[in-house]
Amino acid sequence: MSSVKVAVRVRPFNSREKERKGKCIIQMNGATTVISNPKQPRDNPKSFNFDYSYWSHTSPKDENFASQKQVYNDLGVEMLQHAFDGYNVCIFAYGQTGAGKSYTMMGKHDSLEQGGIIPQMCQEMFTRISESTENNNLNDTEGNVTFSVEVSYMEIYCEQVRDLLNPKNNKNLRVREHPLLGPYVEDLSKLAVQSFSDINNLMDEGNKARTVAATNMNATSSRSHGVFNIVFTQKRQDFITNLETEKVSKISLVDLAGSERAESTGAKGKRLKEGANINKSLTTLGKVISALADQKAKSKKKRGEYIPYRDSVLTWLLKENLGGNSKTAMIAAISPADINYDESLSTLRYADRAKQIRCNAVVNEDPNARLIRELKEEVERLRQVLRAEGLASLINQQTLMNRNRSLNTSDKEKNALERIKESEKIIAELNETWEEKLRKTEYIRQQREHALMELGVSLREDGGTLGVFSPKRTPHVVNLNEDPLMSECLLYYIKDGLTRVGLSSAKVPQDIVLSGQHIKDEHCILQCKRISQSETIVSILPFEDAQTFVNGREVHEPTELRSGSRIILGKNHVFRFMNPDQARMERGQPDYISVESPSEPVDWSFAQRELLQKQGIDMKQEMERKLHEMELQYKREKEEADSLLEKQRLDVEELKRNMSNLVDMLQGVKLENESKQEEIREMKSKMEEMEKALSENADYGKSLLIWAWNKWSQYQFTSLRDDLWGNAIFLKEANAISVELKKQVLFQFVLLTDTLFSPLAPDLIPQDAVGKPRPYNKTIVAVQVCDYKNGATHYWSLNKLRQRLELMRKMYDQKSSSMSDLDYESAIYALLSQQDPFYDRTPWFSIVGRGFVYLSNLLLPVPLVHKMAVVSETGEVKGYLRVAVQPIIDHSTMSGSKGFIFNTLLYAHFVDEDFETSSLIDEDVDEGQQSIQTHLQIGSEFQFRITILDAIGISTTYADIFCQFNFLNRHEESFSTEPLKNTGKGAPLGFYHVQNVCVKVTQRFIDYISTQPLVFEVFGHFSNHPLHDDSKDMETLLKTRRLSPMNLAPLSKPVPALTMDSCGGVVASVPSRTQCAYDLMIWFEICELETRGEYTPVTVDHRGDISNNTGVFLLHQGIQRRIAVTIVHEHGPELVWRDVKEVVVGRIRNKLKPEESTNSTDNILSLSLLPGHYVYPPIDDRTFYRFESSWDSSLHNSPLLNRVTASGDKVFVTLTLYLELDNCATPVIISKDLCLVVCNRDAKLGTPRSLRNFFSGSYRSADSNRVTGVYELSLKYNEHQGVGSPGMRRRRRCVIDTSSTYVRGEENLAGWRPRGDSLIFEHQLQLNRFHKVLQVEKTRHILLLRETM
Repeated sequence: MSSVKVAVRVRPFNSREKERKGKCIIQMNGATTVISNPKQPRDNPKSFNFDYSYWSHTSPKDENFASQKQVYNDLGVEMLQHAFDGYNVCIFAYGQTGAGKSYTMMGKHDSLEQGGIIPQMCQEMFTRISESTENNNLNDTEGNVTFSVEVSYMEIYCEQVRDLLNPKNNKNLRVREHPLLGPYVEDLSKLAVQSFSDINNLMDEGNKARTVAATNMNATSSRSHGVFNIVFTQKRQDFITNLETEKVSKISLVDLAGSERAESTGAKGKRLKEGANINKSLTTLGKVISALADQKAKSKKKRGEYIPYRDSVLTWLLKENLGGNSKTAMIAAISPADINYDESLSTLRYADRAKQIRCNAVVNEDPNARLIRELKEEVERLRQVLRAEGLASLINQQTLMNRNRSLNTSDKEKNALERIKESEKIIAELNETWEEKLRKTEYIRQQREHALMELGVSLREDGGTLGVFSPKRTPHVVNLNEDPLMSECLLYYIKDGLTRVGLSSAKVPQDIVLSGQHIKDEHCILQCKRISQSETIVSILPFEDAQTFVNGREVHEPTELRSGSRIILGKNHVFRFMNPDQARMERGQPDYISVESPSEPVDWSFAQRELLQKQGIDMKQEMERKLHEMELQYKREKEEADSLLEKQRLDVEELKRNMSNLVDMLQGVKLENESKQEEIREMKSKMEEMEKALSENADYGKSLLIWAWNKWSQYQFTSLRDDLWGNAIFLKEANAISVELKKQVLFQFVLLTDTLFSPLAPDLIPQDAVGKPRPYNKTIVAVQVCDYKNGATHYWSLNKLRQRLELMRKMYDQKSSSMSDLDYESAIYALLSQQDPFYDRTPWFSIVGRGFVYLSNLLLPVPLVHKMAVVSETGEVKGYLRVAVQPIIDHSTMSGSKGFIFNTLLYAHFVDEDFETSSLIDEDVDEGQQSIQTHLQIGSEFQFRITILDAIGISTTYADIFCQFNFLNRHEESFSTEPLKNTGKGAPLGFYHVQNVCVKVTQRFIDYISTQPLVFEVFGHFSNHPLHDDSKDMETLLKTRRLSPMNLAPLSKPVPALTMDSCGGVVASVPSRTQCAYDLMIWFEICELETRGEYTPVTVDHRGDISNNTGVFLLHQGIQRRIAVTIVHEHGPELVWRDVKEVVVGRIRNKLKPEESTNSTDNILSLSLLPGHYVYPPIDDRTFYRFESSWDSSLHNSPLLNRVTASGDKVFVTLTLYLELDNCATPVIISKDLCLVVCNRDAKLGTPRSLRNFFSGSYRSADSNRVTGVYELSLKYNEHQGVGSPGMRRRRRCVIDTSSTYVRGEENLAGWRPRGDSLIFEHQLQLNRFHKVLQVEKTRHILLLRETM
């Protein structure tokens, strides 16, 4: 037993209540609804407790506002779950007219957010059906479940039942009651649906067919009760028992017509009769509810107690839902105005009584099989009765039909026959298969389309309206237009009787409304007289002074129209009259010839010529005039074309002059390069003079000078840009030829620096670096050659690229020439016999990575086992290598151990070379310094052992692995291990290679082991090169071979300021010398106003990319907000914040990257600022500057911020800060992209709980409710244009960009572009990564040495 769930919902004021200045008398607190009597304000308000009380009186910005989604989540979700469990379900809405019942049940058809309970329940039903079907496909161990949905839609209008889904079934349907099925509607259409779109279309068709009318209280008042039934069937096939079980749930969704008073609605005539029938059915419903409530309140039902179900069709059909086998919910809609106090109080009492009803709902399992068996037994029992009465002959169907026609049939026989026919009809309906139901649905749809086609409306395959065509029986007129595509697009039907034609401003409403200067208010009347079933006469009756032409003649008297007549109204409206019956009759008379019927096609031109001829206008003179105008137009167009050609000629000459200017610019650049070289020579001479001047000083000055020279010489930004942009055209041409010849080779720029991790090949070392110590820390521009055919990667110098490009051009020219295939193959063979310019020799082994082991432990001496990282040339850790370094003090340890591979003793010699003098060992290791004197005597021999133990974590893409090592000063001598098979299974790769080294101790050797490492290189052979996987068409490669080295957040473009006077000088266009630089850490918070009146930060979801300091702000809809910004930096005298000039929010979008073309300032908003102030937290010597600004997101007028964000979507906005510093000419601009998700106002948001957050200590941390951004602030000197150092002036000059120059075959590159300035910044990050890895290895070595000692 379960009681009926009752909810009450109050709507906002309507226009009628606002005009009468109504006051709100409804209050809601939780589930309690309180109503006050406006006539007796001193009386205590009446309180009612329900399951739910929905406050929808205010706007959605109110935190207590109950939206359509909330109503559905509370009632619809629970009822839908009951339906899936197999229970019958019913939801009905009750209230006075205009209280919002239809809005709650149906909502707005064209809005997803304002959909009612019925569409939301149907949509979620099919969503859960699709999810269940997918789960069955993934896991079918529990049995296969199939679903079927059938719908019916009917209205109860004036106690008569009408089918809203079948246009042919326009008669009133009978309501019958079966002892097993209960009350049902005979011949009601049940249509099978397979998706939400099907059921939504049927729902829309039914709503359009429903009876509505306008009253004083509601402009679209429902004049009937709407009952939308869904029969939801679930069939499960049990694979274990091979039994099929079935659950059937009937979902009844009822939209009741509103109760009304005649004096309030102003109903008269037919509307008064409708209101009486509505009130009658609702009164009966109230009696039934009261009787059921009294019955449940009593301990035992009295004998003979009567419940008036049959007093109304509505209560008869809802018999099972009121106190029967159903889960029922009621929504009472009330008005908040004091003028509707009596109706609202009656509705609340009505709902309070319904709350006491209890229903006995059971799960409907396998109803069809049980019903079919019981119905067959009943049919057989009835046949037995007929046989016992001697009426066996009535069993035959034909005898039954004849018997029904007989007037002498007794009442007993009629009842028996009716019951047999009723049972057989139900059996036939229950035995219908799903395919038969789908065919029946399709047949009804075709009937609906056929009914529309009779009216001239054509439909698409999906049921939508496509257009109109001429009807087969109804007289009509179609428009004729000068544009043939616009002709016959408008069709006007001529009804029986009078059809008025005129303007919309006429006193009498016009049937055909036209517009124009020459159209009168009442222009004419089309009179249709039907003489017989197949003959109709239509006449036109023009009004006085109304220009009306029929077949070119102006008419002033009533004129009969023939099929095909041309009608011109005014000056612009041209029509053709069509009478299908008359045309059909004329075609049946072979000797009939119409004088008015033309021989040529009747269109707009024909009607105009006919009008001119009948009006006496000379067509020849008119044509000559038109021809003269066309000649004049031709002359004008010719003059315009000549002027355009002359303009193009002048443009070509201007282009030639620009080309000459470009040549002059190139000469100027060449002169600038020569001056640059001269400047470098002067700088070198000055440095030599400085070295001579400082030769007498201490080593500190010399080292400082060398450091400054090396630092200055490494600044290559300008020269690298020159090489990149100047050689881009050669790179693009090489790629174009490669695509044309289908070589599967891709060329791209790359920057290479001679470092310990990425030493340059001999052919890549610059000429000025020959003979200098390695590594040579200078960056060069090279070309990365990706050979997808052979699975190899090579690096070429720019000179080698130009040389190979010459050979590529020859190969391409021979291919494109008109020589025969044999000559071409011989020419290519002769060219390739030297070398294919696209390919280089592919080595068998490729470098995996390099690692370094420091030898400081030999000074102490102690043995150490190092686990060093193997780093590739791109800075990625490819694995780890374990190496043991052991000094040999006792020569008895020279004997080998089992399982180790010993090589012969190596004698190494260290010549005089310069190394770093800074030792890795701290000065406080006294015992180590003492031991150096004992085993590292100058001139003595010292032996140590290097053991390569094993390799860990090397990828299985390398099949054969071997390792080699060497000293930094002896690159030509390397010591390698034997290759090992890399299967990736079992223990790590064990080399166990032992190399004993014997050296003669010199000071240089002691300096080497104090500061320099051993270089270990790991090589491998690819089992399957990754480039082979990418070996596809070059178009795809050109689009996809652009990888970003780091996952960095994109730099936001500032949002333009709105209130500042000028932003032109915000960003200096001329680089200046930097005075100082600071790192700024900025915290961004969004605060919302809570109920206690305080602004607290909203929750931030940090489950995204933590490295980019990103997070998703979870906002509530319709709450006041503030944006709080805290700037944290080290204390500095130059960095003093004066004021916040402006805070701007803009670029609202649903993607992280904004569109290129969105430069509009429509949605940019300048925020109101609160004064900024410094914050002094305890135990922190950093500077904290904080300020806040008010943000009203509704002022953006953006639907992304005004609506709840859909699941899976995000909203991105750009926040730009304009701050003023002391002694700074321009403001500081800081931009940040913020990611938002707008949730419901009542949504409970919190930080997601996870074990990772729990153990990391960030769970429930206040720092998690903000997003951090790190910026670098550079304060520069204010230098004027043209003033500065020579290097500064050189960096200002224009760089020649050859990447946009066209080359032959460029269109085949699919938008590929050579790398530019971004490559320089990425390479700088890579060099910083190498430096950090090397520092980590040094630190690890020192810590390991400390632990050993």
